[in-house]
Amino acid sequence: MHWAAGCARAPRQGLQRRFARWALARHGADSTTLLGQRNVYILPTRAGWFFALTLLVLLAGSINYQLNLGYLFTFALAGSALMSMHVTHANLRGLELSLPAHEAIECFAARPGSLRLRLRSTGGSHWGLLASIDGGAPRAADLQPGQAVDLALPWLPPRRGHLRWPTLQLESRYPFGLWRAWSVWRPPTRLWVYPTPRGDGQPLPQPRPLPGDGSARSRHDAGDEADELRAWREGDSARRIVWRKSRPAHWIVRSAGQAPARARLCLDWEALARADSEARLQQLCAWVLQARQAGLAWEMRLPGQALAGSGEAHARRCLQLLAGWGLGDETGEETRHAH
Repeated sequence: MHWAAGCARAPRQGLQRRFARWALARHGADSTTLLGQRNVYILPTRAGWFFALTLLVLLAGSINYQLNLGYLFTFALAGSALMSMHVTHANLRGLELSLPAHEAIECFAARPGSLRLRLRSTGGSHWGLLASIDGGAPRAADLQPGQAVDLALPWLPPRRGHLRWPTLQLESRYPFGLWRAWSVWRPPTRLWVYPTPRGDGQPLPQPRPLPGDGSARSRHDAGDEADELRAWREGDSARRIVWRKSRPAHWIVRSAGQAPARARLCLDWEALARADSEARLQQLCAWVLQARQAGLAWEMRLPGQALAGSGEAHARRCLQLLAGWGLGDETGEETRHAH
């Protein structure tokens, strides 16, 4: 039984894939598309097929009993259904689909996220619109003439990497639910899906001293006069007086004690030697997010790669490097050449 069901399902899935490729090819290559006659499709819904069956029963009864009012009633219902087909199809025509500009999107593999779709009416009103991604939970919208609206569509990224945008679907069953008009669109851009941050990740490692850094005394012995200076106080040794900066009755001395050595936060691949590659990427991703949130500067080290800096742009470069790491020609090589 399961084998037979699989055999019956395979041709249908193949037909659906071919239709999807054909439908996507009917949109332009721009990041904005306009719905019209060429890329809006319509078929009866389940309720529509039952309605058609009801009309056939009414027509058969009217013919059998020669009911003039039955003919009138049947053809009036059929005319209404045909008019609703035109209204349903027109409800999608004239809609412009685009992606909101300058929006920072952060998606993590296997974590629920959302992508935004902008709908704009270039003509009349549009009612009962349903937008979704890859068959996920839809978001509803109504538009007045000339109005634009942004919809946050839930999406679960399947894996990390530099992926193509998922397929967006827009449909309508307005006004009677007898017809389903829909269109599919895939924006011709890519988005970054970062590794899943480890929920039980380790805390940030301790900052490491920079090579060649030393104490205040070692700088003083080498002749560096960048030590902290202050006014002389009773009990200060005369050996700490800076004669070139002192004036009579106003002595300047070097501060006592050692200045702390400079240090940098280092997120090192080799520090996670006990974990596999994917676990290392997840831990490094969690560290990058923690360092960014804390406003720290950090250096991330991977085999053959090192990125140092701070701020949002640096965090984005690190996350993109982690997203494409080890994925070969599809994402990894592209990412490594970029850095």
